[in-house]
Amino acid sequence: MPRVFTVSDSVFIEAGPAEVYRQLSQPARMGRWSPENLGATVRGGEQAARVGLVFDGHNRRGAFRWTTRCTVTAAEQDRLFRFRVHAIGLRRPTLRAPIATWEYRLTPADTGTEVTETWTDDRRSWPDPVANLFDRVVTRGLPFADFQRRNIRTTLRNLKTALESPDGAQG
Repeated sequence: MPRVFTVSDSVFIEAGPAEVYRQLSQPARMGRWSPENLGATVRGGEQAARVGLVFDGHNRRGAFRWTTRCTVTAAEQDRLFRFRVHAIGLRRPTLRAPIATWEYRLTPADTGTEVTETWTDDRRSWPDPVANLFDRVVTRGLPFADFQRRNIRTTLRNLKTALESPDGAQG
């Protein structure tokens, strides 16, 4: 079965693009919304998002934990935040390879912002049968695109809930 390399979903949030961008462009905050990500450690400490910013994402799926190395590839204030995942490991991201790209596109709409989250599988060099087998093992039976589609939906729902609550955007 051929792989699906890109999936995305969108949500409307009753918050302006500036606030949504401020939250999404701080990798350490992602753990507040994501079903897998626990947050991030930004090299050089917390700072404004910029192209070239490097951070290590801390992740968990069930009892399994791992760390990824990521680099910001787009940071357009109030419009776009994108990063690529290019290394992975248990405690430290030591295995270097193209893994994935994550993007958050913000579009002003009515009284808020439409947020589109996109995941792109960057493992293009993997043969489909190998990738499909690996994906079904690490996702407990799902193709990775289906797994990520579910994660994106959860992340966007959690982001919406947090930013629309009276104290959700604090911090």
